[in-house]
Amino acid sequence: MSEEIIDLEEEEYTSSLTGPIFLRIAQLLKPHWKWVLGFLITIMLVSSMDAYFTYLNKQIVDEGILFKDFDRIIEIAWVYAAFQLMQAVFIFIFIYLAGVLGERVQYDLRKLLFNHLQELSLSYYAQNAVGRLIARVTSDSGRVSELVSWGIVDSTWAIMNITTSLIFMAIINWRLALIVSVIVPIMIYIATKFQRYILEEFRNSRRANSKITGAYNENFQGVRVVKALSREDANLVEFQELTTRMYRASYRAAWLSALFLPTVQIIAAIALSAIVWYGGVQIELGFITIGGIQAFVSYLTFMMWPVQDLARVYSETQHSIASAERIFKLVDTTPDIHNRSGAIEAKTLMGEIQFDHVDFFYEDRKSVLSDFTLTVNPGETIALVGPTGGGKSTIVNLLCRFYEPKNGVIRINGHDYMDYTLESIHNKIGIVLQTPHLFSGTVRENIRYGCLSADDAEVEEAAKVAGAHEFIETLEKGYDHNVGESGNLLSVGQKQLISLARAVLAKPELFIMDEATSSVDTLTESLIQKGMEALMKGRTSFVIAHRLSTIRRADRILVIENGHIAEQGTHAELLKQRGHYYRLYTQQFRHDLEVAYGVADDVEDNSRKGVTADSIMVKQGSD
Repeated sequence: MSEEIIDLEEEEYTSSLTGPIFLRIAQLLKPHWKWVLGFLITIMLVSSMDAYFTYLNKQIVDEGILFKDFDRIIEIAWVYAAFQLMQAVFIFIFIYLAGVLGERVQYDLRKLLFNHLQELSLSYYAQNAVGRLIARVTSDSGRVSELVSWGIVDSTWAIMNITTSLIFMAIINWRLALIVSVIVPIMIYIATKFQRYILEEFRNSRRANSKITGAYNENFQGVRVVKALSREDANLVEFQELTTRMYRASYRAAWLSALFLPTVQIIAAIALSAIVWYGGVQIELGFITIGGIQAFVSYLTFMMWPVQDLARVYSETQHSIASAERIFKLVDTTPDIHNRSGAIEAKTLMGEIQFDHVDFFYEDRKSVLSDFTLTVNPGETIALVGPTGGGKSTIVNLLCRFYEPKNGVIRINGHDYMDYTLESIHNKIGIVLQTPHLFSGTVRENIRYGCLSADDAEVEEAAKVAGAHEFIETLEKGYDHNVGESGNLLSVGQKQLISLARAVLAKPELFIMDEATSSVDTLTESLIQKGMEALMKGRTSFVIAHRLSTIRRADRILVIENGHIAEQGTHAELLKQRGHYYRLYTQQFRHDLEVAYGVADDVEDNSRKGVTADSIMVKQGSD
């Protein structure tokens, strides 16, 4: 199965049968086989004792009451009490074992899903809502855990009770037992007929629930945008549509489940009537005793309750089966980007980097880069500028191997970078993004994320290099200040400085900065600029930016348009050419320059004096 299968909610699982799903769930129990074995042994003992208690009742009637043998009754009563105590111990053991199994399977599932999600490529996250993925790890894994623990307890106990009841009934009178054995296939047939309809409705319910989780996540994360655009009413309408869809599917599933139990009860009542009538005939013929008839009716009643319980458990476990389907579908998704067979570790990324006739497109197959060729020397700082959608971010995403070329080759140190392991490439790259992400915790913990083995002194030194130390010292608890969820207790500029400090601590060989100063004020930008210069010194660096202060010192500036290099050169060289870069420069920075040099205060007066934005840019280019 490829990662191109996008929607976990709309796609059906490859098999509509529950058998393969149960087999895969059973594989989850394989590492815990000792606990499973102990559970099965204890539940067999408990079920056998339940059946034996009814047989003791038969002996009390036939050997004690009918013959008025009170000594025999007391003797049987002592046996009954001893087995009751033993059964209580075994009940505790098998319930404990079932609970532990459920928790262990849930732990294994969540660990498996978390690790697998981290291995998937960026394209997968771009095409799947975060809320739905969270539902897989939390809600669905919990339901599968319930199936393994309490679903197995109830179903195994019910099956064992039915089996032991049939065995003791056959011992008492095989003719009557034969009648009961005919009823079991009928109930299995009914369960099979109900299975397809109940399961399908629960699938529909889970799909709707997952979309609701996604809607929750998107609305909560984007609450500021929702309120700013007054989207509350529109979002409520969309949410009501989703909840209505889930309600209808759940309603149909509940109706089918409710119909299932009465059907089983009617069949049980018919069977019981037949047993009572035929049992009377057997008494007259001397094939069964009064105690035997009483035990037989008890066994029949005792066996029918587990059958109904199985029906209840079955209808409830459809939730878990649907959840298991979705979990296994996610687990079966393979990442687009993975290590080649025989991949080696990249010892360094400090050598020459080549893009050799690279083509790339995303899922819509619209070309982003076409026959793109570029050679970057060791230690060179490359600035990427150009219109939105031109391919700037794609270039650095390919370099980081978040994506891979559709055609062409990217070489590092003269070797195809796909011959290197992903881990060895990622470990040597430092990235500061336009929208910085901080994890819940302290400032110190977020900086240390760049190198988990770093001590406090190294963390603080990295912050000083990045220009973050001064503002951190002003925080209430300094480096131990809590940043809040996603760093929401800090400003964008402060988060960016911490991200830069994290990159400094990582000591990357290749540094990438993706429009990291586009959302900060001038003062913070100057601090970030100083940190960038310290970090880029002696390292190959790629900088995507629009602001002059970020790119003018680059060794080479590339103007990327429609997936090609339209122009390249230094800041001064490109200004003098008055081409693509010059036009971008005038469009994006004219206002800042005019304000900075006073042109905007009196445009006409300055124009008469020959002081214009163009003249300033030419002067800066010559400087």
